[in-house]
Amino acid sequence: MVAVIKTGHSIQRIVNYNENKVKEGLAECFLAANYPMDVEQLSFNNKLNRLLKQASLNENVSRNSVHISLNFDPSEKISNDRLQEIANTYMQKIGFGNQPYLVYQHFDAGHPHIHIVSVKVRADGSRIDTQNIGRNQSEKARKEIDQSFGLKRAEDSILRQELYRLKPVNAQKVQYGRSDTKRAITNVLDAILKEYKYASLPELNAVLKQYNIMADRGSENSRVFQKRGLVYRILDEQGNKIGVPIKASDFYSKPTLSYLEEKFVANEVARQIHKARVKNVIDFAFLKQPEQKLQNLIKILEKEGIATVLRQNDNGIIFGLTYIDHRTKCIFNGSMLGKQYSAKGILERCSEVRETPSQQQDFVKQSTSKTFPTEGHMPVSQPLQKKDGNDLLETLLHAEHASNYVPNQLMKKGKKKRKKRVSKRL
Repeated sequence: MVAVIKTGHSIQRIVNYNENKVKEGLAECFLAANYPMDVEQLSFNNKLNRLLKQASLNENVSRNSVHISLNFDPSEKISNDRLQEIANTYMQKIGFGNQPYLVYQHFDAGHPHIHIVSVKVRADGSRIDTQNIGRNQSEKARKEIDQSFGLKRAEDSILRQELYRLKPVNAQKVQYGRSDTKRAITNVLDAILKEYKYASLPELNAVLKQYNIMADRGSENSRVFQKRGLVYRILDEQGNKIGVPIKASDFYSKPTLSYLEEKFVANEVARQIHKARVKNVIDFAFLKQPEQKLQNLIKILEKEGIATVLRQNDNGIIFGLTYIDHRTKCIFNGSMLGKQYSAKGILERCSEVRETPSQQQDFVKQSTSKTFPTEGHMPVSQPLQKKDGNDLLETLLHAEHASNYVPNQLMKKGKKKRKKRVSKRL
Protein backbone atom coordinates (compact mmCIF):
# COMPACT_ATOMS: atom_id res chain seq x y z
CA MET A 1 0.00 0.00 0.00
CA VAL A 2 1.12 3.55 -0.74
CA ALA A 3 -0.32 6.51 1.22
CA VAL A 4 -0.32 10.10 -0.05
CA ILE A 5 -1.34 12.93 2.32
CA LYS A 6 -2.21 16.49 1.28
CA THR A 7 -3.48 19.39 3.36
CA GLY A 8 -5.36 22.41 2.04
CA HIS A 9 -7.28 25.60 2.76
CA SER A 10 -10.68 24.55 1.39
CA ILE A 11 -12.73 21.63 2.68
CA GLN A 12 -15.46 22.42 0.18
CA ARG A 13 -13.15 22.04 -2.81
CA ILE A 14 -12.01 18.60 -1.69
CA VAL A 15 -15.56 17.37 -1.02
CA ASN A 16 -16.68 18.82 -4.36
CA TYR A 17 -13.84 17.05 -6.14
CA ASN A 18 -14.82 13.65 -4.77
CA GLU A 19 -18.57 14.20 -5.10
CA ASN A 20 -18.14 15.23 -8.75
CA LYS A 21 -16.37 11.93 -9.32
CA VAL A 22 -19.42 10.22 -7.84
CA LYS A 23 -21.74 12.11 -10.21
CA GLU A 24 -19.59 11.05 -13.17
CA GLY A 25 -19.81 7.41 -12.07
CA LEU A 26 -16.08 7.29 -11.36
CA ALA A 27 -16.29 7.01 -7.56
CA GLU A 28 -18.47 5.82 -4.69
CA CYS A 29 -18.76 7.23 -1.16
CA PHE A 30 -19.05 4.09 0.98
CA LEU A 31 -18.13 5.27 4.49
CA ALA A 32 -18.88 8.30 6.69
CA ALA A 33 -17.07 7.85 10.00
CA ASN A 34 -18.17 9.73 13.14
CA TYR A 35 -21.26 11.09 11.39
CA PRO A 36 -24.73 10.99 13.06
CA MET A 37 -26.22 9.00 10.15
CA ASP A 38 -25.18 6.22 7.80
CA VAL A 39 -23.54 7.26 4.56
CA GLU A 40 -26.58 6.24 2.48
CA GLN A 41 -28.74 8.78 4.35
CA LEU A 42 -26.37 11.71 3.92
CA SER A 43 -26.92 14.42 1.36
CA PHE A 44 -24.12 16.51 -0.08
CA ASN A 45 -24.80 19.29 2.44
CA ASN A 46 -24.85 16.80 5.33
CA LYS A 47 -21.41 15.53 4.36
CA LEU A 48 -19.91 18.98 3.89
CA ASN A 49 -21.49 20.80 6.85
CA ARG A 50 -20.30 18.21 9.39
CA LEU A 51 -16.71 18.89 8.36
CA LEU A 52 -17.15 22.66 8.12
CA LYS A 53 -18.75 22.86 11.56
CA GLN A 54 -15.86 21.09 13.25
CA ALA A 55 -13.29 23.13 11.34
CA SER A 56 -14.98 26.34 12.54
CA LEU A 57 -14.12 25.44 16.14
CA ASN A 58 -10.62 26.81 15.51
CA GLU A 59 -10.51 29.53 12.86
CA ASN A 60 -6.77 30.02 13.41
CA VAL A 61 -6.08 26.78 11.52
CA SER A 62 -5.85 28.05 7.93
CA ARG A 63 -4.86 24.75 6.29
CA ASN A 64 -7.69 22.86 7.94
CA SER A 65 -8.47 20.13 5.38
CA VAL A 66 -6.83 16.74 4.94
CA HIS A 67 -7.03 14.72 1.72
CA ILE A 68 -5.51 11.22 1.84
CA SER A 69 -5.28 8.57 -0.83
CA LEU A 70 -4.49 4.92 -0.05
CA ASN A 71 -3.29 3.08 -3.14
CA PHE A 72 -3.07 -0.69 -3.57
CA ASP A 73 -1.27 -2.96 -6.00
CA PRO A 74 -3.18 -3.60 -9.28
CA SER A 75 -3.15 -7.35 -8.58
CA GLU A 76 -5.11 -6.94 -5.32
CA LYS A 77 -8.89 -7.34 -5.28
CA ILE A 78 -10.23 -5.77 -2.07
CA SER A 79 -13.89 -5.74 -1.02
CA ASN A 80 -15.66 -2.66 0.37
CA ASP A 81 -15.79 -4.20 3.85
CA ARG A 82 -12.06 -4.79 3.73
CA LEU A 83 -11.44 -1.26 2.48
CA GLN A 84 -13.50 0.10 5.40
CA GLU A 85 -11.38 -1.82 7.87
CA ILE A 86 -8.17 -0.57 6.27
CA ALA A 87 -9.39 3.04 6.22
CA ASN A 88 -10.52 2.97 9.88
CA THR A 89 -7.30 1.30 11.01
CA TYR A 90 -5.15 3.78 9.10
CA MET A 91 -6.98 6.84 10.43
CA GLN A 92 -6.75 5.51 13.98
CA LYS A 93 -3.01 4.93 13.69
CA ILE A 94 -2.25 8.45 12.34
CA GLY A 95 -4.32 10.18 15.04
CA PHE A 96 -7.53 10.88 13.09
CA GLY A 97 -9.64 8.03 14.44
CA ASN A 98 -12.06 10.33 16.32
CA GLN A 99 -12.34 12.85 13.48
CA PRO A 100 -15.28 12.97 11.07
CA TYR A 101 -14.13 11.64 7.70
CA LEU A 102 -15.55 10.50 4.39
CA VAL A 103 -14.14 7.59 2.39
CA TYR A 104 -14.51 7.34 -1.40
CA GLN A 105 -13.44 4.52 -3.66
CA HIS A 106 -12.29 5.79 -7.08
CA PHE A 107 -12.45 3.76 -10.28
CA ASP A 108 -10.53 6.07 -12.63
CA ALA A 109 -7.07 4.50 -12.33
CA GLY A 110 -5.43 1.20 -13.16
CA HIS A 111 -5.04 0.26 -9.50
CA PRO A 112 -7.49 0.08 -6.55
CA HIS A 113 -7.43 3.19 -4.38
CA ILE A 114 -9.54 5.15 -1.91
CA HIS A 115 -9.68 8.83 -0.96
CA ILE A 116 -10.28 10.01 2.61
CA VAL A 117 -11.46 13.55 3.44
CA SER A 118 -11.18 14.94 6.98
CA VAL A 119 -10.28 18.02 9.07
CA LYS A 120 -7.34 18.93 11.31
CA VAL A 121 -9.46 20.46 14.12
CA ARG A 122 -10.53 18.23 17.01
CA ALA A 123 -13.92 18.37 18.73
CA ASP A 124 -12.39 20.43 21.56
CA GLY A 125 -11.00 22.99 19.08
CA SER A 126 -7.38 21.88 19.30
CA ARG A 127 -5.32 21.39 16.18
CA ILE A 128 -3.90 18.09 14.98
CA ASP A 129 -0.24 18.53 14.09
CA THR A 130 0.45 17.14 10.63
CA GLN A 131 4.09 18.22 10.43
CA ASN A 132 6.06 15.25 9.04
CA ILE A 133 2.96 13.03 9.42
CA GLY A 134 3.76 11.29 6.16
CA ARG A 135 7.27 10.34 7.18
CA ASN A 136 6.43 9.42 10.77
CA GLN A 137 2.88 8.26 11.64
CA SER A 138 1.76 7.40 8.11
CA GLU A 139 4.81 5.36 7.13
CA LYS A 140 4.63 3.33 10.33
CA ALA A 141 0.87 2.78 9.90
CA ARG A 142 1.34 1.74 6.28
CA LYS A 143 3.87 -0.95 7.11
CA GLU A 144 1.76 -2.32 9.96
CA ILE A 145 -1.36 -2.45 7.77
CA ASP A 146 0.52 -4.17 4.95
CA GLN A 147 1.56 -6.89 7.37
CA SER A 148 -1.71 -7.32 9.29
CA PHE A 149 -3.96 -7.28 6.20
CA GLY A 150 -1.60 -9.29 4.01
CA LEU A 151 -1.23 -6.52 1.44
CA LYS A 152 1.55 -6.30 -1.10
CA ARG A 153 4.27 -4.10 0.30
CA ALA A 154 5.10 -0.88 -1.51
CA GLU A 155 8.76 -1.88 -1.44
CA ASP A 156 7.96 -5.01 -3.45
CA SER A 157 5.68 -3.26 -5.93
CA ILE A 158 6.16 -0.91 -8.86
CA LEU A 159 3.13 1.03 -7.59
CA ARG A 160 5.19 3.63 -5.71
CA GLN A 161 7.17 4.50 -8.83
CA GLU A 162 4.03 4.63 -10.96
CA LEU A 163 2.25 6.96 -8.53
CA TYR A 164 5.06 9.48 -8.40
CA ARG A 165 6.01 9.33 -12.09
CA LEU A 166 3.95 11.93 -13.89
CA LYS A 167 3.09 10.92 -17.43
CA PRO A 168 2.24 13.23 -20.34
CA VAL A 169 -1.41 13.40 -21.29
CA ASN A 170 -2.11 11.06 -24.19
CA ALA A 171 -4.14 13.33 -26.46
CA GLN A 172 -5.28 10.39 -28.58
CA LYS A 173 -6.89 8.69 -25.58
CA VAL A 174 -8.74 11.79 -24.40
CA GLN A 175 -12.15 12.02 -26.01
CA TYR A 176 -12.06 15.83 -25.93
CA GLY A 177 -15.22 16.07 -23.88
CA ARG A 178 -15.26 18.45 -20.95
CA SER A 179 -15.03 15.77 -18.25
CA ASP A 180 -12.20 13.83 -19.94
CA THR A 181 -10.22 16.99 -20.62
CA LYS A 182 -10.70 18.31 -17.10
CA ARG A 183 -9.65 15.01 -15.54
CA ALA A 184 -6.49 14.78 -17.64
CA ILE A 185 -5.47 18.37 -16.90
CA THR A 186 -6.22 18.04 -13.17
CA ASN A 187 -3.80 15.13 -12.77
CA VAL A 188 -0.96 17.22 -14.22
CA LEU A 189 -1.79 20.44 -12.37
CA ASP A 190 -1.97 18.65 -9.00
CA ALA A 191 1.57 17.37 -9.51
CA ILE A 192 3.13 20.53 -10.98
CA LEU A 193 1.64 23.69 -9.47
CA LYS A 194 2.59 23.07 -5.84
CA GLU A 195 5.84 21.20 -6.41
CA TYR A 196 7.70 23.27 -9.02
CA LYS A 197 9.12 26.77 -8.52
CA TYR A 198 8.26 29.00 -11.49
CA ALA A 199 8.22 32.81 -11.56
CA SER A 200 6.29 33.56 -14.75
CA LEU A 201 3.62 32.05 -16.97
CA PRO A 202 6.12 31.14 -19.75
CA GLU A 203 8.26 29.30 -17.19
CA LEU A 204 5.23 27.41 -15.92
CA ASN A 205 4.23 26.53 -19.47
CA ALA A 206 7.74 25.25 -20.14
CA VAL A 207 7.14 22.40 -17.69
CA LEU A 208 3.40 21.97 -18.41
CA LYS A 209 4.14 21.47 -22.11
CA GLN A 210 6.34 18.51 -21.19
CA TYR A 211 3.05 16.85 -20.26
CA ASN A 212 1.00 18.21 -23.19
CA ILE A 213 -0.76 20.87 -21.11
CA MET A 214 -0.77 24.67 -21.50
CA ALA A 215 -2.00 27.59 -19.39
CA ASP A 216 -3.44 30.03 -21.92
CA ARG A 217 -4.43 33.69 -21.48
CA GLY A 218 -5.36 34.12 -25.12
CA SER A 219 -4.32 37.05 -27.32
CA GLU A 220 -4.03 40.55 -25.85
CA ASN A 221 -7.23 41.57 -27.65
CA SER A 222 -9.21 38.60 -26.38
CA ARG A 223 -11.89 38.91 -23.73
CA VAL A 224 -10.13 36.30 -21.56
CA PHE A 225 -6.91 38.32 -21.49
CA GLN A 226 -8.61 41.65 -20.81
CA LYS A 227 -10.64 40.15 -17.95
CA ARG A 228 -7.48 38.61 -16.44
CA GLY A 229 -8.84 35.17 -17.18
CA LEU A 230 -6.93 31.93 -17.67
CA VAL A 231 -7.81 28.63 -19.32
CA TYR A 232 -5.98 25.31 -19.45
CA ARG A 233 -5.74 23.30 -22.65
CA ILE A 234 -4.46 19.97 -23.90
CA LEU A 235 -1.81 19.95 -26.66
CA ASP A 236 -1.15 17.29 -29.26
CA GLU A 237 2.32 15.95 -30.04
CA GLN A 238 2.95 18.88 -32.41
CA GLY A 239 2.04 21.41 -29.73
CA ASN A 240 -1.31 22.35 -31.25
CA LYS A 241 -4.21 23.24 -28.94
CA ILE A 242 -6.94 20.62 -29.03
CA GLY A 243 -9.98 19.68 -27.00
CA VAL A 244 -12.20 21.82 -24.81
CA PRO A 245 -10.50 24.68 -22.89
CA ILE A 246 -11.28 24.59 -19.17
CA LYS A 247 -11.45 27.80 -17.11
CA ALA A 248 -9.02 27.91 -14.20
CA SER A 249 -11.85 28.69 -11.79
CA ASP A 250 -13.57 25.41 -12.73
CA PHE A 251 -10.83 23.28 -11.16
CA TYR A 252 -11.25 22.47 -7.49
CA SER A 253 -7.74 23.77 -6.71
CA LYS A 254 -8.62 27.14 -8.37
CA PRO A 255 -5.31 27.65 -10.27
CA THR A 256 -6.34 31.13 -11.49
CA LEU A 257 -4.06 33.92 -12.67
CA SER A 258 -4.26 35.60 -9.25
CA TYR A 259 -3.24 32.34 -7.58
CA LEU A 260 -0.30 31.91 -9.97
CA GLU A 261 0.89 35.50 -9.48
CA GLU A 262 1.14 34.86 -5.74
CA LYS A 263 3.17 31.74 -6.49
CA PHE A 264 5.45 33.74 -8.84
CA VAL A 265 6.49 36.05 -5.99
CA ALA A 266 7.05 33.26 -3.47
CA ASN A 267 8.86 31.02 -5.97
CA GLU A 268 11.20 33.80 -7.08
CA VAL A 269 12.63 33.93 -3.57
CA ALA A 270 12.56 30.18 -2.90
CA ARG A 271 14.44 29.18 -6.05
CA GLN A 272 17.39 31.55 -5.66
CA ILE A 273 19.49 29.05 -3.71
CA HIS A 274 19.16 26.53 -6.57
CA LYS A 275 20.42 28.76 -9.40
CA ALA A 276 24.03 27.78 -8.80
CA ARG A 277 23.39 24.09 -9.48
CA VAL A 278 22.21 24.66 -13.05
CA LYS A 279 25.00 27.15 -13.76
CA ASN A 280 27.64 24.81 -12.34
CA VAL A 281 26.47 21.87 -14.46
CA ILE A 282 26.66 24.01 -17.61
CA ASP A 283 30.05 25.51 -16.72
CA PHE A 284 31.52 22.11 -15.88
CA ALA A 285 30.36 20.72 -19.21
CA PHE A 286 32.22 23.48 -21.08
CA LEU A 287 35.22 23.10 -18.78
CA LYS A 288 35.54 19.41 -19.67
CA GLN A 289 34.91 20.03 -23.37
CA PRO A 290 35.26 23.68 -24.49
CA GLU A 291 34.27 22.80 -28.07
CA GLN A 292 30.84 21.68 -26.88
CA LYS A 293 27.94 20.91 -29.20
CA LEU A 294 24.45 22.09 -28.22
CA GLN A 295 22.88 18.64 -28.48
CA ASN A 296 25.71 17.15 -26.39
CA LEU A 297 25.15 19.83 -23.76
CA ILE A 298 21.43 19.01 -23.64
CA LYS A 299 22.26 15.32 -23.06
CA ILE A 300 24.69 16.20 -20.27
CA LEU A 301 22.04 18.29 -18.55
CA GLU A 302 19.50 15.47 -18.92
CA LYS A 303 21.81 13.10 -17.06
CA GLU A 304 21.87 15.62 -14.20
CA GLY A 305 18.06 15.81 -14.13
CA ILE A 306 17.84 19.12 -16.02
CA ALA A 307 15.60 19.36 -19.09
CA THR A 308 16.37 22.04 -21.67
CA VAL A 309 13.48 23.61 -23.56
CA LEU A 310 14.46 25.36 -26.81
CA ARG A 311 12.29 28.23 -27.97
CA GLN A 312 12.50 28.58 -31.74
CA ASN A 313 10.84 30.68 -34.41
CA ASP A 314 9.19 29.32 -37.56
CA ASN A 315 12.58 29.22 -39.31
CA GLY A 316 14.11 27.07 -36.61
CA ILE A 317 16.22 29.89 -35.15
CA ILE A 318 16.68 29.49 -31.38
CA PHE A 319 15.78 32.67 -29.51
CA GLY A 320 15.37 31.36 -25.97
CA LEU A 321 16.28 28.62 -23.50
CA THR A 322 14.48 27.43 -20.39
CA TYR A 323 16.00 25.00 -17.89
CA ILE A 324 13.76 22.66 -15.87
CA ASP A 325 15.64 21.18 -12.92
CA HIS A 326 13.57 18.16 -11.92
CA ARG A 327 15.75 17.48 -8.87
CA THR A 328 15.23 20.84 -7.20
CA LYS A 329 11.84 21.38 -8.94
CA CYS A 330 13.01 24.80 -10.20
CA ILE A 331 12.44 26.38 -13.61
CA PHE A 332 14.80 29.07 -14.90
CA ASN A 333 14.67 31.21 -18.00
CA GLY A 334 18.20 31.18 -19.42
CA SER A 335 18.71 34.95 -19.34
CA MET A 336 17.61 34.99 -15.70
CA LEU A 337 20.72 32.94 -14.81
CA GLY A 338 22.99 35.38 -16.65
CA LYS A 339 23.93 36.37 -20.20
CA GLN A 340 26.23 33.40 -20.72
CA TYR A 341 23.39 30.98 -19.89
CA SER A 342 20.85 32.62 -22.21
CA ALA A 343 20.26 31.35 -25.73
CA LYS A 344 22.78 33.84 -27.14
CA GLY A 345 25.36 33.00 -24.51
CA ILE A 346 25.05 29.23 -24.90
CA LEU A 347 25.17 29.36 -28.69
CA GLU A 348 28.23 31.59 -28.53
CA ARG A 349 29.94 29.07 -26.27
CA CYS A 350 29.00 26.15 -28.51
CA SER A 351 31.50 25.40 -31.27
CA GLU A 352 28.83 24.99 -33.93
CA VAL A 353 28.11 28.74 -33.87
CA ARG A 354 31.75 29.60 -34.36
CA GLU A 355 31.88 27.29 -37.35
CA THR A 356 28.71 28.69 -38.99
CA PRO A 357 28.83 32.52 -39.12
CA SER A 358 25.70 32.71 -41.27
CA GLN A 359 23.66 30.99 -38.55
CA GLN A 360 25.16 33.32 -35.98
CA GLN A 361 24.12 36.37 -38.01
CA ASP A 362 20.59 35.02 -38.29
CA PHE A 363 20.52 34.46 -34.57
CA VAL A 364 21.80 37.97 -33.82
CA LYS A 365 19.15 39.48 -36.05
CA GLN A 366 16.40 37.42 -34.42
CA SER A 367 17.47 37.91 -30.80
CA THR A 368 17.82 41.70 -31.14
CA SER A 369 14.43 42.19 -32.78
CA LYS A 370 11.48 43.61 -30.85
CA THR A 371 9.55 40.39 -31.22
CA PHE A 372 11.54 38.59 -28.52
CA PRO A 373 12.81 41.16 -26.01
CA THR A 374 13.20 38.77 -23.09
CA GLU A 375 16.33 36.98 -24.21
CA GLY A 376 18.81 39.84 -24.03
CA HIS A 377 19.00 43.16 -25.85
CA MET A 378 22.74 43.40 -26.44
CA PRO A 379 24.03 42.20 -29.83
CA VAL A 380 26.14 39.07 -29.90
CA SER A 381 29.83 39.89 -29.71
CA GLN A 382 32.03 38.60 -32.48
CA PRO A 383 34.01 35.51 -31.48
CA LEU A 384 37.79 35.65 -31.22
CA GLN A 385 39.42 34.78 -34.51
CA LYS A 386 42.06 32.13 -34.12
CA LYS A 387 45.32 32.89 -35.91
CA ASP A 388 47.43 30.56 -33.84
CA GLY A 389 47.66 29.63 -30.19
CA ASN A 390 50.44 32.12 -29.32
CA ASP A 391 48.73 35.09 -30.96
CA LEU A 392 45.48 34.41 -29.15
CA LEU A 393 47.20 34.03 -25.79
CA GLU A 394 49.19 37.22 -26.33
CA THR A 395 46.02 39.13 -27.24
CA LEU A 396 44.29 38.01 -24.08
CA LEU A 397 47.20 38.72 -21.74
CA HIS A 398 48.69 41.83 -23.33
CA ALA A 399 48.31 44.94 -21.14
CA GLU A 400 47.13 48.23 -22.62
CA HIS A 401 49.56 51.16 -22.91
CA ALA A 402 48.42 53.38 -20.09
CA SER A 403 51.69 54.58 -18.49
CA ASN A 404 50.97 58.25 -19.18
CA TYR A 405 47.48 58.14 -17.73
CA VAL A 406 46.87 59.78 -14.35
CA PRO A 407 43.31 60.08 -13.05
CA ASN A 408 42.08 63.67 -12.71
CA GLN A 409 40.87 63.04 -9.19
CA LEU A 410 44.40 62.14 -8.05
CA MET A 411 45.83 65.21 -9.71
CA LYS A 412 43.30 67.46 -8.00
CA LYS A 413 44.04 65.98 -4.61
CA GLY A 414 47.74 66.60 -5.13
CA LYS A 415 47.19 70.26 -5.96
CA LYS A 416 45.03 70.76 -2.88
CA LYS A 417 47.69 69.26 -0.66
CA ARG A 418 50.40 71.54 -2.06
CA LYS A 419 48.23 74.64 -1.50
CA LYS A 420 47.64 73.66 2.09
CA ARG A 421 51.38 73.20 2.70
CA VAL A 422 52.16 76.64 1.25
CA SER A 423 49.59 78.32 3.47
CA LYS A 424 51.09 76.67 6.53
CA ARG A 425 54.55 77.98 5.70
CA LEU A 426 53.21 81.49 5.38
